[in-house]
Amino acid sequence: MSTDIEVAEFAGQLFFRLWRASHTRTADRLNSIGLTPALFALLNVLGARDGAIQQELSSDMGIDPSAMVKLINELEGAGLAERRPRPGDRRRGEVSITPKGQRSLERARRFATQVEDEVLGGLTAADRRQLLMLLRRALVSAPPQPPWRPEEGD
Repeated sequence: MSTDIEVAEFAGQLFFRLWRASHTRTADRLNSIGLTPALFALLNVLGARDGAIQQELSSDMGIDPSAMVKLINELEGAGLAERRPRPGDRRRGEVSITPKGQRSLERARRFATQVEDEVLGGLTAADRRQLLMLLRRALVSAPPQPPWRPEEGD
């Protein structure tokens, strides 16, 4: 990279270029198993949480509640997730990943890992861990933003 390019770039521009390189490749691979990046993100969270509450998912993931309903409907329609009443509080439904969803998630995670290996191939394992740590720290301190809506693109 030339110094002229380094001088002209800001972190946001670099984030965008890396996001684009990662996102397009990931979207292409996920499409082969019927997922979008947004569906994968939700499935990934469901895989880590047993019986997640729908409203908490929306808030925690920064996704508009109506968009979250649509995403869960898509996962449920594909047999990848299921809604059920929460024991002790039937007003709050919970969402769980199904065995089929777990298998799809495993494939999707392999695809995401392959893409990260391609996009971040110039970094060592220690560099990648540090990058993730710095990105998490930056995200926590970033100004709040409105929840994601499908109109923004996937």
